[in-house]
Amino acid sequence: MKRNIYCGDVRESNMGEEVIVCGWVHSRRDHGGVIFVDLRDREGVLQIVFQPWNKEVFKVAQDLRCEYVILVKGLVRCRPDGTVNLNIPTGRVELVADSLEVFNASLGLPFEISNYSGVVSEELRLKYRYLDLRRPNFQKNFIMRHKISREIRNFLNEERFLEIETPFLTKSTPEGARDFLVPSRLQRGDFFALPQSPQLFKQILMVAGFDRYYQIAKCFRDEDLRSDRQLEFTQVDIEVSFADEEDIMDIVERMLVRVFKVLLGLELKMPFKRVSYDDAMLRYGSDKPDTRFEVEIKDFTQEFKDVKFGVFSSAILNGKIVRGLCIPKGASFSRAEIDGFAKFVGDYGAKGLAWMKITDTSAESNISKYFNEDEIEAIVSKFSANPGDLVVFLADYEKVVVQSLGALRLKVGRECELIDKNKFNFLWVVDFPLMEWDKEECRWQALHHPFTAPKCLQGLITKENADKARARAYDIVLNGVELGGGSIRIHKSDVQKNIFDILNIEKDSTKEKFDFLLEALSYGAPPHGGVALGFDRLCALILGEESIREVIAFPKTQKGIDILSNAPSQVSDKQLEELGLQITL
Repeated sequence: MKRNIYCGDVRESNMGEEVIVCGWVHSRRDHGGVIFVDLRDREGVLQIVFQPWNKEVFKVAQDLRCEYVILVKGLVRCRPDGTVNLNIPTGRVELVADSLEVFNASLGLPFEISNYSGVVSEELRLKYRYLDLRRPNFQKNFIMRHKISREIRNFLNEERFLEIETPFLTKSTPEGARDFLVPSRLQRGDFFALPQSPQLFKQILMVAGFDRYYQIAKCFRDEDLRSDRQLEFTQVDIEVSFADEEDIMDIVERMLVRVFKVLLGLELKMPFKRVSYDDAMLRYGSDKPDTRFEVEIKDFTQEFKDVKFGVFSSAILNGKIVRGLCIPKGASFSRAEIDGFAKFVGDYGAKGLAWMKITDTSAESNISKYFNEDEIEAIVSKFSANPGDLVVFLADYEKVVVQSLGALRLKVGRECELIDKNKFNFLWVVDFPLMEWDKEECRWQALHHPFTAPKCLQGLITKENADKARARAYDIVLNGVELGGGSIRIHKSDVQKNIFDILNIEKDSTKEKFDFLLEALSYGAPPHGGVALGFDRLCALILGEESIREVIAFPKTQKGIDILSNAPSQVSDKQLEELGLQITL
């Protein structure tokens, strides 16, 4: 006997058929001598009826408990009038059991498998992940994840991409985050690194002539965990030869349009909105702006340089800036709530928050007396503010103002319920700086990675003009989450050496780590570029999950621990000896 249909697939079209189903006992009810069992598999739940006339089967059914694994054979029939359950796809039918086999019993459960409404700690869920994964809503997440992966593969295959695997054991290269190192037994004292991305290998594939590559790749970064970050993660990795920025963005847009159309029935409009990095930082205080609500940051540095309010005018005189935010209907906030906003931005380095409540005739606050009618009118006009709105201002160095108001904008959007959670707002952020200055190390750092091609400058980049260099880079953002990023790569060896010089890579031991790339670029490397999309993030956003842990089958905790298998763990002295390693704490 073997299953010939999933529980969740049984319909009225199967009426009168003899079927065999397998699954887990979701619930059991004894009604007046008739036993009802809801049997669950990955596709759904089917009601099974055990009747007393079948004494042998009925006797076994009396001992069934939740999460017993069973096989049932019987006839499909319509549910009697008054017992139809329209809340489930199988709610019009039931299976009358003819035979029953119990494959395995189950211990008492640490938490309910049904879509529990009670609070279950994440630690308990991850310890019993095999039980957590049985939850129907949770299983739908992974069925959808599979469908998203399938649709991406189908699209790229049709676009004549080749799926090529790249190594897991590779060379340690500085890409911003810490590498996971793997000691070599055969070359004692040397180490492999798990890949933070397939970046160098996919560039090598372009040199090799595989002009359209993709991979749904597993990557590893030894970094602190957050709701959208794991030690190991999956990305959709794409690289194309003889392509520019427009080509790459067009491929990604068409791929996402297809995924959302096929799986969600949503029509995404192309082309996606684009915003420059500078514009994003000015208007939203973020290079991954959430554009589902229209609140934007405004700059008042020029307008306030001569105002009587000394906090603003003196700050501007000392090289600082003043920017503000208009909170719709925020005039209803109490003084204590506004003070809470001030405390919030204080966590980002801001030393205070000035504010005004807009009225029908003017503005009310403890600083409004320092502004004349024309200046207040200019504030109202620039914000397009309405009576009942609250405007807030920060005066500080640009980095502090940008981070503070960007974070406050998101806080206000969430708490004031300004965000339309039914929207999927895609946009591209473009025209990034090529480099940023690292004050601690007193050196230039690549904003994305050192293989990103610069936009044209007169001649090669120097340390003197590095701050003006722009990158041929592009990030795709969905609902305030960086979904992925890419760039046109450097395909000429002399340009790559120039960038290494500016980044001081040439002067330290890391240069040898890129020798193979520099050599490859000297053998007729074509112009090429690509992109990498966070697959876990994409799945979480599509499914409306707050954390990528809800779409990863076996995630780590925020402390980087796998509670299920108790990893990481110690290894034996023999294993350490074979690797030539000693533990020192």
